[in-house]
Amino acid sequence: MSATADTHAHDDHDVHHHKETFVTKYIFSQDHKMIAKQYLITGVIIMGIIGIMMSLMIRMQIAWPEQPNAIFEALLGKWAPEGVMDADIYLALVTIHGTIMVFFVLTAGLSGTFSNLLIPLQIGARDMASGFLNMISYWLFFVSCVIMILSFFVEAGPAAAGWTIYPPLSALPMAQGGSGMGMTLWLVSMAIFIASSLLGSLNYVVTVINLRTKGMSMTRMPLTIWAFFVTAVIGIISFPVLLSAALLLIMDRSFGTSFFLSDIFIQGEVLHYQGGSPVLFEHLFWFLGHPEVYIVLLPALGITSEIIATNSRKPIFGYRAMVASILAIAFLSTIVWGHHMFISGMNPFLGSVFTFTTLLIAIPSAVKAFNYITTLWKGNLQMNPAMLFSIGLVSTFITGGLTGIILGDSALDINVHDTYFVVAHFHLVMGISALYGVFAGIYHWFPRMFGRMMNKNLGYLHFWITAICAYGVFFPMHFIGMAGLPRRYYTNSNFPLFDDTTNAQTVITVFALIAGVAQLVFLYNFVRSIFYGKKAEQNPWKSNTLEWTAPVEHMHGNWPGAIPHVYRWPYDYSKPGHDDDFVPQNVPMKDGEEELHH
Repeated sequence: MSATADTHAHDDHDVHHHKETFVTKYIFSQDHKMIAKQYLITGVIIMGIIGIMMSLMIRMQIAWPEQPNAIFEALLGKWAPEGVMDADIYLALVTIHGTIMVFFVLTAGLSGTFSNLLIPLQIGARDMASGFLNMISYWLFFVSCVIMILSFFVEAGPAAAGWTIYPPLSALPMAQGGSGMGMTLWLVSMAIFIASSLLGSLNYVVTVINLRTKGMSMTRMPLTIWAFFVTAVIGIISFPVLLSAALLLIMDRSFGTSFFLSDIFIQGEVLHYQGGSPVLFEHLFWFLGHPEVYIVLLPALGITSEIIATNSRKPIFGYRAMVASILAIAFLSTIVWGHHMFISGMNPFLGSVFTFTTLLIAIPSAVKAFNYITTLWKGNLQMNPAMLFSIGLVSTFITGGLTGIILGDSALDINVHDTYFVVAHFHLVMGISALYGVFAGIYHWFPRMFGRMMNKNLGYLHFWITAICAYGVFFPMHFIGMAGLPRRYYTNSNFPLFDDTTNAQTVITVFALIAGVAQLVFLYNFVRSIFYGKKAEQNPWKSNTLEWTAPVEHMHGNWPGAIPHVYRWPYDYSKPGHDDDFVPQNVPMKDGEEELHH
């Protein structure tokens, strides 16, 4: 943006933004910082609480099946007569818990909050490319959340085909209670969610390409921005495929087509469907479903890069390798979806191709892990809560990733497919790692969002209980999975074969309940700090990136006056020849000083 355009934009902003009402400032806001807070509170906090409560009910049912529970009776009403959970509602809880956590909390909550907050601030832009589209994308997300929650209040119950909604359970309204109205609401909610996600992603991509401030070349962007940018690109490529699958499924359900249905018998009677294939749906679903893992993980890894470099007080190790690994992960993640379908009768040759591409993705992932460890090595570590969660993310990323090598190999996967081993793997690598990224980001950028500091000691308490319980929950699941225990069964008491696993299930559930309580510590800290936290200084972490040069108070346009120019990359920590151990990006180069990563 030229200087004249800049001044013009600034005058423009003076004219338009002084007469803000409560509604334009807090509800239908077009300011990226306010929209980030809306995503944070709707996606991460509210939907997160609902998702976690569902997971705790699932755990209590598995640990103590068929025992009356007053909590079930209070929360589930007619689906828990006398406090005993109905089998159908168990599968519905699994379905909606998975959907909420994967899409609403980790996709929209993580990207919506941090891409919105950081992209304009870290690249030196006044706002997103289109504030209006940004607002629309949030409100579509909000509507989609409301519809998903409403599906709990329809008579036959919410969708109950697992979060992957495979046909025929999802394609035949008469298949079971949850296949009726609840399933229709699920599909409508997801269609609106995908529209929201695409609008957001297009906005992020255009903003990064077009609105970088003077001097902010692509190789001077923080790794957070690289991660958000590439995540948005993956979303634009893969989300439309899920939309097409959802639309074809709606047609199968309501308009008599047969895309995913063939040779269906109900009570001995042949239905008229012919020629469709449920495996086609699996292909369409996983073509989004696998990149989705990285749509969730990459922003968390980007946040971690920023926090580890800042709190190690040294430059991030291998900046270019980190960018290359983000791009390699993005490419590879779109060609490995078939490893979810090794037992669907796939051609063994095709299976070996998917095995090969799946194992390849371990290379860029390992590059990231080694780079984090090398950045930490001999650093002057500042162990604040954000740093602890970032290191926790590196830990779960490695432990969860190792089991991925087993599941990515078709010969090994067949033995543990659809057991608790899979649950353990993807919860560690996707669920826990991404949640650690969310927590790290909130602790780190809270002063930027609210101008106050969160309580450090409560942050430590939150981290240690969460970290110990996360492994307490998912580590034992690997073993009961290898023992053959299938997932999604609401009780295993009918199978004497699995009697030995009941103690493990109880231990897992106790850890899960303690972890659930620990999140209340975070919630208390979060809400209290917004109002009563210690006032934050402008740059509390002594960080180099541009977002700490803008004033904290709510202001549309981010910087009063001119936008800062960029003269260096974002990781000049502990640089020889400077008095401080950090040199912000808007500090001009001295004579004879060179940029490290070139």
